[in-house]
Amino acid sequence: MPKPRSQQISLLDTPYYHICSRTVRKAFLCGVDKETGISFEHRRTWIEKRIFQLSKVFSINICAHAVMHNHLHLVLHVDIEQVKKWSMAEVLERWHQLFKGTLLTQKYTNKQALDKFQLAMVESTADIYKQRLMSISWFMRSLNEPIARQANREDQCTGHFWEGRFKSQALLDEGALLSCMAYVDLNPVRAGIAPTPEQSAFTSIQLRIKAAIKGQQPSSLLSFTGNEQQEKPTGIRFNLKDYLSLVDETGRIIRADKHGAINHKTEKILARLHINEDSWLKLTTNFESIFTGAVGTAEHLCEFSEHVGLQRTHGIANAKACLNSA
Repeated sequence: MPKPRSQQISLLDTPYYHICSRTVRKAFLCGVDKETGISFEHRRTWIEKRIFQLSKVFSINICAHAVMHNHLHLVLHVDIEQVKKWSMAEVLERWHQLFKGTLLTQKYTNKQALDKFQLAMVESTADIYKQRLMSISWFMRSLNEPIARQANREDQCTGHFWEGRFKSQALLDEGALLSCMAYVDLNPVRAGIAPTPEQSAFTSIQLRIKAAIKGQQPSSLLSFTGNEQQEKPTGIRFNLKDYLSLVDETGRIIRADKHGAINHKTEKILARLHINEDSWLKLTTNFESIFTGAVGTAEHLCEFSEHVGLQRTHGIANAKACLNSA
């Protein structure tokens, strides 16, 4: 039985979450249907464009993404600090980019006169919108519903396009975050859709590599800030070059036709994460089957379970084996 969302998301423990959303009725999100020969590749553009549009509106950053044939992977970061800086006017302006709002919020945005009771109602509504703009559930609703409508119009059918619930996993520490990101970034390679990470279309790793060649980081993704900028409030506190090396070397091991040894840089990375090489390979190839709920060290899992009111700590054996392995 699926856990309620309140037992899957705890911003007190972590702002990072792995999301997976799958289609139903053998529907194709993207790719080519082998039975009919019809190509749905253009839908990759739909969904990637929508992801980045929503990231600009919500206080949610994209760490990693991969648009596959019948499912979508996201690693999201909820930026709580950004929300605290928003004025009521900015909250309403952001919300109105996606939804109509109420008659009173529209009047406030258009600078029409309101009495004190109407203004109080606008303030109360803005508080609700503020919470929604840092909600992963609202983010996914705003992503999946328009894509489903577009796909159903194109397929000339009605009914559900996505499974009823998206899968959510809390990523409780650096090891969980980076192994999940690598798992997501290497999904096309592991599935045999792309030969290398840089050839994996509509993925975060391809965007990061293209930007890195120019000495930049993509503005649409949460940046790597490096270990030397621990005081920076927003960003992945890890070195981008090390991460790209890690993904590349892991991809070489995953592919049966391209064997290779992990180089010395990767060994140092894994040592810092307290993960041995065998456990790292297991994590980046079987992440979703190893962990069905929150992901982190045994200590972090116990804390998370307590905070969300779970009587049992799920996944603790795999956490000890994979994330407390070095």
